[in-house]
Amino acid sequence: MPPILLPASAAAFAPRSTPNVVLGSKAERWLTETLKRTNRIKRPLNNVSQHFRCLTETLSSPSAIWTLCSLILPKAPESDLRKDDNPLVEALFNYQMLAVEAYIVHVDMVSQHEVAFKLTPETIETLVEYHKDIHSVDTAAATWNWSEKEVQLKKLQDDFKQAINRFVYRTNAIALEGLEEDGAGELLRGKSDEARSAIMGLFLPLLPPPPRIVDVVRPTPLLPSSSGAESWWQPTMSQSQHASMDSWRMVSSSPNTTSSDATSSMWASMGMNEMQLSSPSSSLSETYSTDCDSPLQFCSVPMTTAPYTAAMTTAPIPQLPLPSTLLQQQCSTSMGFGGFDWGRYQDFQLPFAM
Repeated sequence: MPPILLPASAAAFAPRSTPNVVLGSKAERWLTETLKRTNRIKRPLNNVSQHFRCLTETLSSPSAIWTLCSLILPKAPESDLRKDDNPLVEALFNYQMLAVEAYIVHVDMVSQHEVAFKLTPETIETLVEYHKDIHSVDTAAATWNWSEKEVQLKKLQDDFKQAINRFVYRTNAIALEGLEEDGAGELLRGKSDEARSAIMGLFLPLLPPPPRIVDVVRPTPLLPSSSGAESWWQPTMSQSQHASMDSWRMVSSSPNTTSSDATSSMWASMGMNEMQLSSPSSSLSETYSTDCDSPLQFCSVPMTTAPYTAAMTTAPIPQLPLPSTLLQQQCSTSMGFGGFDWGRYQDFQLPFAM
């Protein structure tokens, strides 16, 4: 689509001047009839140049003001409007009708086949005052307050002033059928509704700033160096470890011991002052020897025969051998079995399962 070029008179804040008219090589029949109807002085319209001269002079007249549409606007802000039970009374006292007037700045009957209108200075001034005194007050009352609300409201008014001065309404060139005497006219065929919608689209609401996104601050997890709960780093014992510790068995040197339940209860109920190791039997009191004369002789592990009691307070309490230690020492193959009769092996069955 080729760019649409408008004359300098269509720019914002530009004064009115002679409209720019571009006609084709042959004048349209409806244009010829419109010019003959609107001209008081009968002028010949036999060629394109005569149509051009007649149309330009007609549209350049100071009275060639078109009515684009009519707007019904309130006279005061909504909070100051009169309240009445009769809607007709409210309409008469609270609203006014404004005729939006414009003049033609461009006629193109060749490429775009359109006509362009620009609002008159009086209409622009009326709309700017309405936007400032009534529309801005209503739109500000409909929004919540924030720190830069007045600045945004002032910017909204300035933007409307610029937009209404730049506003140019374009429509099909057939709109020239609404031309009347002295160049005045009005839009026909429903074009007034299009112009009204285009002008009311310039009245923008005051938009508050978008809500700020609040970052969710999550608590920082405790690090190993932090001073949290002391039990956080305490080692926990798994269930399998509990089961392995509860299922230990100790083989006593005396054959009278048939199970480890009594031994477990003995270790649990015995205090530090009551602990005393019983002396091993004579079969385990063999002296340690590194000389083994025959393969059938076993070397014994040194065991102390002197009982130890916790009543000795002159020296620090040594570590008490655990039941697992006694189990390893008593069940080791390095133990001495002096005087043991291998024929009675079946009489001494171990009380635990291998």
